[in-house]
Amino acid sequence: MTQDAATVATAAMDRATFAQALRVTLDEQLTLDHPIFKELFTPERNWLLLKIISLEGYQITKFFLEYIETLHYRCPLSAHKRRLLFNMFEEETGRFSKTKNHVELMEDFIRAQGISDEERDVWTPSDATLELIHYRLDNCHGEKTYHIGAAAVMIASEGQSLETRAGDARHTILANCYGLTEQDTLFFSVHQKEDVAHVAEGISLVADVCDTFEMQQEAIHAVRHTCKLFWNMYESAAQKYYSLRDAGEPAAALA
Repeated sequence: MTQDAATVATAAMDRATFAQALRVTLDEQLTLDHPIFKELFTPERNWLLLKIISLEGYQITKFFLEYIETLHYRCPLSAHKRRLLFNMFEEETGRFSKTKNHVELMEDFIRAQGISDEERDVWTPSDATLELIHYRLDNCHGEKTYHIGAAAVMIASEGQSLETRAGDARHTILANCYGLTEQDTLFFSVHQKEDVAHVAEGISLVADVCDTFEMQQEAIHAVRHTCKLFWNMYESAAQKYYSLRDAGEPAAALA
C-alpha cells in the first residue's frame, strides 16, 4: 500500500457520514430482540421475570445522573455543555417532563409490582450489570476516553428507550401485559419521548469531538459494545430467572 492509499484508508469520515454510521450502528443492536422479552411480554404475567429485570435495571438507573454530570463537567464544547445541563436538570428534577427525579420514577415502577423498598435496596446486581455500569463510568471519567463515554451513554444507553416491538414502546407493552397504569410506567414513557432528542444530541456531540479516524472507530465500537453489554445484562437476568423457576419459584409469585 502506498503512503497516499494508507492516508485515505485512515482518513476521518466527514461529519455527516460519521453521524450516520453512529446511528446505523445503534439501530443494528436491538436488545429487545433478546429471547427473554418474548417470555416477558406474554398474556401470562411473569412477575418473577419482570422483578429480576426491573431490579437489575434499577442498578444502572442509579448511576445515570453521574454519567451525565461527568460528561457535562468535562465537555470541551460550550454548546453541547449547555445541552447536557438541560439533560442533567431533567434527570434530577423531572421539571421539563412535569414529573420528578428519574430514579424516583423507576422506584415507583418497582413499587407498583409489589416490591418493597427494602427488597429493592438489598438486591445484588449481576456481574454483567456491574460490567455495564463500570464500562460507562470508567470511560466518562477517563482522561482520553471522553468520546467513548459519550457514545456509550448518550447514544447506546439513551437509545435503549427508542426500541419498539411491533410498533409499541416498552411502557405500552408493560401496561398492556401487566395491567400497570400510565403513572406506574412514567419512567419509560418519559424516556421514550425525551431520548429521541437525547440520542440526536449524543450523535451530534460525538461527531463534533471525534476529529480523527481512530476516535471515530472507538466511538462506533463503544456504541456496539455498550449495546452488547445491555444484551449480556438481559442474558444474565434470564439465567437467574431460569434458575429460580427451576428451583420452584412461581412465575406469578407477585400476581
